[in-house]
Amino acid sequence: MRVRLLVVEDEAKMAALLARGLREEGHAVDVTDRGEEALWMARAAPYDAIVLDVMLPGGDGFSICRELREQQVWTPVLLLTARDAVDDRVAGLDAGADDYLVKPFSFSELLARLRALRRRAPVERPVVLEVGDLRLDPAARRAWRGETELALSAKEFALLEVFMRRPGEALSRVDLLEGAWDMAYESRSNLVDVYVRYLRQKIDRPFGRHALETVRRAGYRLREDGG
Repeated sequence: MRVRLLVVEDEAKMAALLARGLREEGHAVDVTDRGEEALWMARAAPYDAIVLDVMLPGGDGFSICRELREQQVWTPVLLLTARDAVDDRVAGLDAGADDYLVKPFSFSELLARLRALRRRAPVERPVVLEVGDLRLDPAARRAWRGETELALSAKEFALLEVFMRRPGEALSRVDLLEGAWDMAYESRSNLVDVYVRYLRQKIDRPFGRHALETVRRAGYRLREDGG
């Protein structure tokens, strides 16, 4: 299941490795190296989880986590640290963190812990999205047009999920970038147009449908009847 993540890590190499690996898994990832920036980003966007390094310039991860909770931000937090003493782990959990991972760690364990955090989070999304005869299962990362399963790339799947959560709405390129990518992409990019074209080739043209409509001066819309 695709999720939106905030990575707070001041080691440039580690931050780049985490972001690349998570994006390759199909997730949207925003990155910052400063705690004060993480605070406003966590308030501004609906992240599914925050990966938070303990050692940060301008404040440690414990204080950042504590402040998030004081500001009523309840996004699950996974702390990363090189300090593995029991007292440090207790301090992190007492500050409001949901889990704790000691460096060095395997990327597969990080993914498993993030999946576990998502399972513990309140379930608000429908198990399977349906718009007309289009169906999408976010958890299984599978989609169908009628009885035909669609072969979608990670980004095509993410884009279709955004459309299927808001059928009938005209979505701007900014809406689609924020929903299917992350803050690293600029709204003037033609990336959305390219991927809408890819998506039409997968969900519309082989079936003689016209579900994805261009809305002049607005963006794109998925028809409520699924085309």
